[in-house]
Amino acid sequence: MNDKAKRSDAITKGPAKAPARAMLRAVGYDEKDFAQPMIAVVNTWSTVTPCNMHLAALAEPVRQGVKAGGATPIDFNTIVVSDGITMGGEGMRASLISREVIADSIEVAVRGHSLDAAIILVGCDKTIPAAAMALARMDIPGVVFYGGTIMPGHCRLKGEEKDLSIQDVFEAVGAHARGDINDDELLTIEKNACPGAGACGGQFTANTMAMALTFLGLSPMGAGDPPATDAHKAAEAERCGRLVAARAKEGISARTFITETSLRNAATAVVASGGSTNAVLHLPAIAAEAGVSLSIDVFDDLSRETPVITDLKPGGQYLAKDLFEAGGMALFGKRLMEGGALEDTPTATGKSLFEELESAEETPGQKVVRSVADPVKKTGGLRVLYGDVAPEGAVLKTAGYSDGAFEGRARVFESEEDAFAAVQANQIVEGDVVVIRYEGPKGGPGMREMLAVTAAVVGQGLAGKVALITDGRFSGASHGFVIGHVSPEAAIGGPIALIEEGDRISIDAEARRIDADIDWEARRASFKPRPLNKMGGAFDKYARLVSSASKGAVTTDPAAH
Repeated sequence: MNDKAKRSDAITKGPAKAPARAMLRAVGYDEKDFAQPMIAVVNTWSTVTPCNMHLAALAEPVRQGVKAGGATPIDFNTIVVSDGITMGGEGMRASLISREVIADSIEVAVRGHSLDAAIILVGCDKTIPAAAMALARMDIPGVVFYGGTIMPGHCRLKGEEKDLSIQDVFEAVGAHARGDINDDELLTIEKNACPGAGACGGQFTANTMAMALTFLGLSPMGAGDPPATDAHKAAEAERCGRLVAARAKEGISARTFITETSLRNAATAVVASGGSTNAVLHLPAIAAEAGVSLSIDVFDDLSRETPVITDLKPGGQYLAKDLFEAGGMALFGKRLMEGGALEDTPTATGKSLFEELESAEETPGQKVVRSVADPVKKTGGLRVLYGDVAPEGAVLKTAGYSDGAFEGRARVFESEEDAFAAVQANQIVEGDVVVIRYEGPKGGPGMREMLAVTAAVVGQGLAGKVALITDGRFSGASHGFVIGHVSPEAAIGGPIALIEEGDRISIDAEARRIDADIDWEARRASFKPRPLNKMGGAFDKYARLVSSASKGAVTTDPAAH
């Protein structure tokens, strides 16, 4: 690339750029650095969450890899909003909004300094899709490096040894409200669930999206597998630094990897692993930034023909560290490849997806990954429902429950807090359909996750015995009969706004419908729109710009790409 024009020439080349070079020299760069590709090392490091607390240390081997690859690393930072910490409160409204802020900040820093490529270190949920969105939007060479999963916690409870994840803490809150555990037992679970660095340990949103980006081709196969504290993690960081330098020299940009085929592979990995419904927001958002069409119906089509072949939490038994020990994402992908569920595509390693998968090694006796012919569950982990209540679609997670039908009376709540209070007060009973509305992208604003509610329901022994529907989201750790992303949302007059307490709601997972037995025209005639929840600042700006959840809840105009 030294003999070719590069983006960073705009700040390093020619007499007119002497002032820019003078500034760069002050922080240690020289002629060799100016001549090489200049690569942004974008970090989402923070001490607010274990998911990202170790990324500052991992940045050093990344930088060393970039240098070893003949390129110049330049460090930037961006934000993270912890889903686990903000869950169940006002701060959770910032979570999905942070995805846009992170993508925007990466774009502004990289384009502002005319850099040639970027490697983005990610951990907590929204940092992962945001990194891919930014690379897709800028269409520059880039790699996304996932900091890895947390190890399981452990405690002794009621005479039994128990491995823990953050899911257990949320569910313990419900068990505590029911009286099944006391204050001391709840505190024991709280103190022991999160032993150190790494993202939440099940096939929740972070691990789901890390897997999706691997099958998309933007994250190198194997780099995200080792847990955050594993001895192999630094070597993977260094490898990723070398890879981004190589892709920068070759001029292979992010959109090379983001195609209809690779997006379908990524969606296949989501449904076959029983992954988070949040992928139904994030993959269409990444596609939109790349100018590629991806309908949410793809997830439903794939779920009809693709089985769940991993036994991972929240619907199964095992955690991400167990998948790593079993043979990792490569083993999982090899099983899908052998079953004809994937198509070959290029990846950031320089090898094709199938070349990467052929080298997978299975740990003898592992029980985490099955085959397409002998799956954990015969159909995939997601359904996209339509019908009276959701004419633009809604997402049902089926990995743990809810393959059939459910009918019950509506219990209507205007916010997550109201629903949580009712659950904690034991006011929700078997057969209820809990409706939580005005939590959508505009109405929230910010489309909060409902893990506090779903976990409390599970903790009270009602998983699969009640249904929950919302125009908000569900955490990757949520399980039960849960339906999110109901579109159009209540804030813009969607049908979910017209449901009243006691209405009969019917859900048919097989027919892909969610309906209510009411006179819709009469309800519409008497409907009075509720004022938007004005919060000021970035929250109101987001509410003005954000698209429907069925379109990925993006704030950029896909038509502009």
